[in-house]
Amino acid sequence: MAITATLVKELRDLSGAGMMDAKKALTETEGEIEAAMDWLRTKGLAKAAKKSGRTAAEGLVGVKVEGGVGVAVEVNSETDFVGKNADFQNMVRGIATAALTVDDVEALGGVDVGNGKTVAETVTNAIATIGENMSVRRMAKVSGDVVGMYVHTSAADGMGKIGCLVALKGGNAEFAKQVAMHVAAADPRPQSLTEADLDPAAVEKEKQFLTDQARESGKPENIIENMIKGRMKKFFSEVTLVNQAFVMNPDITVGQAAKDADAEIVGFVRLEVGEGIEKKSEDFAAEVAKTMGG
Repeated sequence: MAITATLVKELRDLSGAGMMDAKKALTETEGEIEAAMDWLRTKGLAKAAKKSGRTAAEGLVGVKVEGGVGVAVEVNSETDFVGKNADFQNMVRGIATAALTVDDVEALGGVDVGNGKTVAETVTNAIATIGENMSVRRMAKVSGDVVGMYVHTSAADGMGKIGCLVALKGGNAEFAKQVAMHVAAADPRPQSLTEADLDPAAVEKEKQFLTDQARESGKPENIIENMIKGRMKKFFSEVTLVNQAFVMNPDITVGQAAKDADAEIVGFVRLEVGEGIEKKSEDFAAEVAKTMGG
């Protein structure tokens, strides 16, 4: 029997399963909807799909470095409890290793994690087993002569709440790690490596804000121009990594520290679990009850 798009959609609507899972179920059951539903339930895919709408803003960032390549991957769960689960940690470790072979999170889903299953299949199975919605939300890579890593609030080796990577041309591993620690600790967080890497729209917006603010002073235009230049310089020193005061030695910038170490910073990554996700308010008792109930 031909597996049509209409048939796949019907099964997806009934089960909440993903398109590829629904298509595979129909193929395995020769297009029989009820049999396909049973197939999905047997595999745990229908159960996993029901949880896919729940907010997953906890979890871990897994970091892996091999040679001159480093990758950080954010794997989310619904509760912080799951991040302490050994099976979840092993999954994150496997996903981070798999991420070394691809360049984006879309491609990552199809990579074998070493157990005959892809990343996507492994996550789906974990959802069914652990009972929480999970997702591989994002990944980022850097490469250079030397790559340093730092994990903050570590839950296990190579994973925690914040994962940072720094790639150098020249330099050494110790300095790379120090800069990675700076990236984790800096306040405000660096938005780009240099001024040239900043989003032009964000720069223009900041400049316009500072211009409007300066003009409220009522001072002459030439004074205002100098005020804006000074304030923009301060802005760049706050949001670009090379211009920030180095956490290890606030008397110099990160860029100067790199020069002193005979290094050039060529890339950095900072991933924090749940960053940018709107979390639903939930009391502790409810979180425990949900975890126990699956």
